Amino acid sequence: MADNTELNKSVSRRVFALLNAFTLRQPALRLVQLSQATGLPVSTVHRMAAELVEIGALERESDGRYRIGLRLWELGSLCSRPNTLREVALPYMHDLYEATSENVQLAVLDGAEALYIERVWGNRSVPVASRVGGRLPLYATGVGKVLLGYAPPTLQETVLRAGLHRYTSHTVVMPGALARTLRDVRASGIARCIEEMTLGTMSVATPIFDKNRQVVAALSIVMHSRVRSPEATEAALRVAASSISRQLAKNQYQAGDDAEMSLAEKLPRRG
Repeated sequence: MADNTELNKSVSRRVFALLNAFTLRQPALRLVQLSQATGLPVSTVHRMAAELVEIGALERESDGRYRIGLRLWELGSLCSRPNTLREVALPYMHDLYEATSENVQLAVLDGAEALYIERVWGNRSVPVASRVGGRLPLYATGVGKVLLGYAPPTLQETVLRAGLHRYTSHTVVMPGALARTLRDVRASGIARCIEEMTLGTMSVATPIFDKNRQVVAALSIVMHSRVRSPEATEAALRVAASSISRQLAKNQYQAGDDAEMSLAEKLPRRG
């Protein structure tokens, strides 16, 4: 018989597998779909879903489909890393939007995908495939190329060997060509992605660094691909990313100083 630790781990994994079945393309699922996605019996999924509805982790619609509940959104908002980035970056993102009237996006690396944690846009902005809380592949997006370009070689090799899906006729799917692109990104600090994810759009992206000069996020502008001279936009993007990096480093240094001060106050005084 399995011990309680193994049993709890199994239950936790089952619950997460059920929640992880919901995606941007399938935000509402029926019991049969949840059963197919998790490999669990319908009776088990029904019981788990009912319990998750009761605690607010899921919501059940009138047609019987399930959606992610508000309680999970509340819990997700407590994650400190993206919130700190968002709080620091958002004023500069608004400034960048005011200067360009284009989509401004902030993303972080999560596994082998780009996770979008903030976006600023307006009525004149070109439609994009991304959304806050959504994920897109690293190799076919501007922010993704930045995050992958500065990622460890092991992750780069994993992405290159995994097989690259062609989203449009312009998507770079040859491993050698992508590897050269990633080297260019590191050398220039700018990634350009023209109609690789969506026809009619292009994105330029640049890294955001922490106090240790480690890349913690990527900032991008997405605009119409017919823009002939994106140099001015790229310059504004670099200024915004540099400002975010400086403010983020400043906050991190201040947090470190406060922690050292608190520790010093706890130490016994001598003499």
